Amino acid sequence: MNRTSTRDLVAIERQVKGLLELLGLDLSQPDLEATPRRVARMYDEIFRGLDADARPEITVFPNTENYRSAVLVRDIDFYSVCAHHLVPFFGRAHIAYLPAERIAGLSKLARVLEFFARRPQVQERLTEEVASFLEEALAPRGVMVVIEARHLCMEMRGVEKPGALTVTSTTRGIFAEPEA
Repeated sequence: MNRTSTRDLVAIERQVKGLLELLGLDLSQPDLEATPRRVARMYDEIFRGLDADARPEITVFPNTENYRSAVLVRDIDFYSVCAHHLVPFFGRAHIAYLPAERIAGLSKLARVLEFFARRPQVQERLTEEVASFLEEALAPRGVMVVIEARHLCMEMRGVEKPGALTVTSTTRGIFAEPEA
């Protein structure tokens, strides 16, 4: 759970209630009467990446084997919320790095993705934030991040194209250098 104070949760609940009332919903209905409280708690949970204290710790180990090839964790599922429309986007990420002096605990790559995904986000920024964090934490020879996602802001509204997949990628270090 995020570190949102009780006072802040009450304020969020009050704001959600006001929004629902502005939409003309009858909050005395059994299925709606506790909705503002549920939404406040949900926001606290899904936006936990806004808590700077929750920044992931990367367990690193010396690269005693002098491993030089790519380490790739692929098909990492994630959920996020579109910063433009506050509706979900979700998909899979593929994260690779070329070790130098240090290697990372594999689960930490997924934790980094999760941290940055759990905030109002745009996919392009998410891709860059994951790469930057790993570049700083590991000092690898290269980093590559590819994210494939479906955006409900494209599927439920606007162009209304269910199943459209958006792919973003970034490369750093050796991965970004042109071949000679």
